Amino acid sequence: MEKFLYKKSAGITALSASMTEFKYKKHAHKEYAIGVTLRGIQHYHIDGSLQLSHQNGVMFFNPEQVHDGMAHDKSGLDYVMLYIDTQMLLEGIGKKDIVRFSTPIVYDDRLGQRVVSLSQAILGEKDEALCCELFLSLTDSLMQTNLSSDDKSDDKKDSAIIRKAKDMIYGNLEHVLKLDEICTELDLSKYQFIRIFKAHTGISPYQYFLNCKVERAKQLIEKNRDIYSAVAACGFFDLTHLNKHFKSVYGTTALEYISHFSPIDQLSLKKSE
Repeated sequence: MEKFLYKKSAGITALSASMTEFKYKKHAHKEYAIGVTLRGIQHYHIDGSLQLSHQNGVMFFNPEQVHDGMAHDKSGLDYVMLYIDTQMLLEGIGKKDIVRFSTPIVYDDRLGQRVVSLSQAILGEKDEALCCELFLSLTDSLMQTNLSSDDKSDDKKDSAIIRKAKDMIYGNLEHVLKLDEICTELDLSKYQFIRIFKAHTGISPYQYFLNCKVERAKQLIEKNRDIYSAVAACGFFDLTHLNKHFKSVYGTTALEYISHFSPIDQLSLKKSE
């Protein structure tokens, strides 16, 4: 049985997921994502390697770290995940510069329980003040994990060419991806650009473009509570087109996603913007 439930509180989105046959396509998030496998085995690829998160495994995904995901076998998978804004997490752990989780999976009962407790509080629509306190408890545990400063000289993440390409893609999400314009600006052939972009990010320019469109649509849906304006603003042909790509990243359609929020949630989402 496939089930994906999203809720948001204190600026953090929580996901409770149960899946058997569903498979996430390659995608990335702009936030940090931290989750715990509750049942089964989470099977996914990240940074070119296969990872298997068994029960109680705590999973870390850095911003823009490309990954897929599925249940390892037919017994299925249950897990929870927290999506935390970059600046919010840095504030919580007392850091100014971007940090990266250098280990994709750890088995730490205390840390795992704090992830689960915060997830349950958000999904159970507990008071925002409680969610904030639980978030600080979580960051206390995170400071004991294997964090490293983001190496700005690392060509894989900070190539000027890739940064410029990403900015050009993200700045034109409402239009068709125009490789000719990007390649002219970067003085590269199409095939050179595609090869370099994929080598540096783990995803093709077109996949990145679609991923950014879906993420922008999600942000607009949360902000405006209007699916059809998100369809138009992000250049999707229609709601069916958006739902197809939204589901491949979030496990649920845009229409189902907006239904996860109660009227109180919707009001708080607007106030948080």
